[in-house]
Amino acid sequence: MEKTSDFKVQVREKTGSKPAALVRKEARIPAIVYGHKEEAVAVSLDSHDFTEAVHHGQRLLDIQIKSNELGHPLREKQKVIIKDLQYDHLGKDIIHADLMRVSATERVKVDVPIELKGTAKGTHEGGIVEEHLDHLEVECKVTEIPERIVIRVTELNVGDSIHAGDVELPDGVKLVTEPDVLVAACHIVAAAKTAEEAEEEVPAAPEVIGEQEKPEEGAEEESK
Repeated sequence: MEKTSDFKVQVREKTGSKPAALVRKEARIPAIVYGHKEEAVAVSLDSHDFTEAVHHGQRLLDIQIKSNELGHPLREKQKVIIKDLQYDHLGKDIIHADLMRVSATERVKVDVPIELKGTAKGTHEGGIVEEHLDHLEVECKVTEIPERIVIRVTELNVGDSIHAGDVELPDGVKLVTEPDVLVAACHIVAAAKTAEEAEEEVPAAPEVIGEQEKPEEGAEEESK
């Protein structure tokens, strides 16, 4: 079941790239709260606490919006899910978050990370398991979002693969990702070829048939 964290978020009076940069200098993350036919609100969250929650796989939050000046709550607690995150150019630090309002009973579509576990049988034959997808999109109640989806690969032999439709999901969780999308496969790693082997595989250039050589001047007369 999805864990819930409590966050006190502050209203951002100004929006745009420069005000957002100033918010980040204060160790806070700019965000937008929207949904449920209510007005969107620009807010900021504590950078350390929010990043920790994300790293622990939490997507459902209880937030209480406060004003910057007085610190008084502007409204009652609301449940939101982390709908989208933007990272810096290094892909390390969160620089913006989209938070969507939800109710405890509604179903939502979310991306859940995949975790491969076990040692595939095919590794004893020289194979390796290659992961082709790092998450699945699923639909479920907001209170039942899985932290991660564990896929056991122990039965994979060389040439075997797992597709999204093969993954066993928890009760109440419905797959949204197309069933035929490849998740993981076990295969033999092709051996690196030597320069000599690569050269032998290069086909010889085809002989170009050009124009016939013209007879020397006067040769035609001599042949008559």
